[in-house]
Amino acid sequence: MEKITQKDIDWLLKPNESFSFTDLPREEQAKKLGKKKRASQVFLWITLIIAMGILPFFLLIRTSVYLNLEQGFNGWLALGGGAIATIGLLLVYILFLFRKVQNKKLMMKFSFGGIGMLVGGFCIYGLMYLSSVNAKSDEIREVYRSLHPILRVAVATTTLAEGELVITDIKRTPEDYARMGLPLNESSLHFEQSTGYVHAIDLRTKGHSELRNRALEQSLRFMGLQTIRHVGTADHLHIALPVND
Repeated sequence: MEKITQKDIDWLLKPNESFSFTDLPREEQAKKLGKKKRASQVFLWITLIIAMGILPFFLLIRTSVYLNLEQGFNGWLALGGGAIATIGLLLVYILFLFRKVQNKKLMMKFSFGGIGMLVGGFCIYGLMYLSSVNAKSDEIREVYRSLHPILRVAVATTTLAEGELVITDIKRTPEDYARMGLPLNESSLHFEQSTGYVHAIDLRTKGHSELRNRALEQSLRFMGLQTIRHVGTADHLHIALPVND
């Protein structure tokens, strides 16, 4: 009879420490690896779908800002260029998803019309309408259309991801600064600019987590807009589209 050693006693007392994944039968190892692989694939597909869903909206605003600031297009032409770029991207999506369709010319013809109406409809919605949920007061809604068109569509785009976004300020007058107890800032983009539009808004940050506020700030910055987190009458996020001289 073999003598029981201290090593055997330790193994009996703490068997888990000496157990490893490699001790499993190969079939069980393959099952575990298969589950991990499938979970990774599901995660990657979900991430890809989310990214593909966000990209068209990002492209719409980023292209519009680029055409306005870098290429000198006026606001409406720049927004039109952003819409065309977005339509082009969505057509690529359609072409990829239905790549096995034989009559691609007919498919693209109908797709172009449908996608064009979808993108155009979204832009019109953003230009014309601001929900009371996203405005601090009725006064904000009344002056909403005085805001630059690119900023209006940017607001509509952002509210899709952040339904609780609230605009606290758009258009100002010199009297507003006196009322708020702030020194007059004559270069403020909250004043009506040479374009005929206001080029800045303030967004509420109070009552939201710092993670949310940072994510909102970075998202709008990636779209090409200026973002400043500062304290005036209250902690808020200042968003601006520079004036293209």
